[in-house]
Amino acid sequence: MSDTPDPRDLHTDTLAIRWAQLRTDEMSHSDPIFLTSSFVYDSAAQAAARFSGEEPGNVYSRFTNPTVRSFEQRLAAMEGGESCVALASGMAAISSTFFTLLAPGDHVISSRSVFGTTNVIYDRYLKKFNIDTTLVDLNDLDQWRAAIRPETKLLYLETPSNPLSEVGDIEALAKLAHDNGALLIVDNCFCTPALQKPLELGADLVIHSATKYLDGQGRCLGGAVVGPEEILKEIHGFVRSAGPCMSPFNAWVFLKGLETLGLRMKAHSENALQLAQWLEQQPGIARVHYAGLDSHPQKALAERQQKAFGAVIAIEVEDSDGRRDRQAAWRFIDATRLLSITANLGDVKSTVTHPATTTHGRVAEEEKQRSGISENLIRIAVGLEDVGDLKNDLGLGIKALGFE
Repeated sequence: MSDTPDPRDLHTDTLAIRWAQLRTDEMSHSDPIFLTSSFVYDSAAQAAARFSGEEPGNVYSRFTNPTVRSFEQRLAAMEGGESCVALASGMAAISSTFFTLLAPGDHVISSRSVFGTTNVIYDRYLKKFNIDTTLVDLNDLDQWRAAIRPETKLLYLETPSNPLSEVGDIEALAKLAHDNGALLIVDNCFCTPALQKPLELGADLVIHSATKYLDGQGRCLGGAVVGPEEILKEIHGFVRSAGPCMSPFNAWVFLKGLETLGLRMKAHSENALQLAQWLEQQPGIARVHYAGLDSHPQKALAERQQKAFGAVIAIEVEDSDGRRDRQAAWRFIDATRLLSITANLGDVKSTVTHPATTTHGRVAEEEKQRSGISENLIRIAVGLEDVGDLKNDLGLGIKALGFE
């Protein structure tokens, strides 16, 4: 494309479709896929120059592949970042970032409202390298301030959180991090750049599980880190050596997913808001957690830093005898017929799961209680089905609690 525009002059939806499209001599209109592990060179001298980094170009698909590079460049442009590194999964993105940026003796402050496996990284693996983690409540800035130490290097959060839709103040946390010589990392999985731009709000790095909404149809695993070139260069070096790379096929699938991301996130959010408002009025639903509801204490903050409220709802259920326990939650889940019982999310198909025994099953009981992951909590990731059909299906769960 001649006279390529500045990505800052284009809307996110346009970047999702047009940016970093690679055209070969075949001039295909759709993005090509390069399913190759290696590349050939014109000469031994060129091979040496490529391996040494003196000459740019493809070397080996563990760290240089044209399809993966297109995905990286497109997602970076959508997030407003200088660079992106694509990885094999969301957890690969998180762990690679930690192991690149942290050293023995360093300290991390993290929201306790993060995906359960992230806590496993803190407790089982960072501790091996004498890296300490302090967990704080996502929306309590005083706790974040009190946790700061001279050795604090990273502040880490998901916003909105999984599964309770708590919202972190990105601007305030960015200022706190920078005032203390630390970096702020934001997991933007639930909103994606279609709904939220953490870098514009002061975050240093954005983490993605591309497996979720960037794909959108539950097909492939992938992850990504977006941010400044200086930091991403170091993370790319870790990926080159350690090998948690994204496959070219998955990158091609994600490129296709990005093309419809804006439309899907808008529709997901509209469906979820309708369902959340309806669920608040139903018997057997003790509480609904969704940032788009007037009852949510951080709705104003969510409105300030998000374009919409996303697709994930959490509900606390009680049966007709007033019991709020695992059995009530499981009866509700098992009674549904349309929703898929799976811990994945980000799909056009609505999913339902019991966080205490799935996504957060390996989290210590005390920490689950402190994080609000109760036995009667259910997470619903709202898809793109007809809302009326979804209400009817959830009505089966309500009936299983003993309500007509």
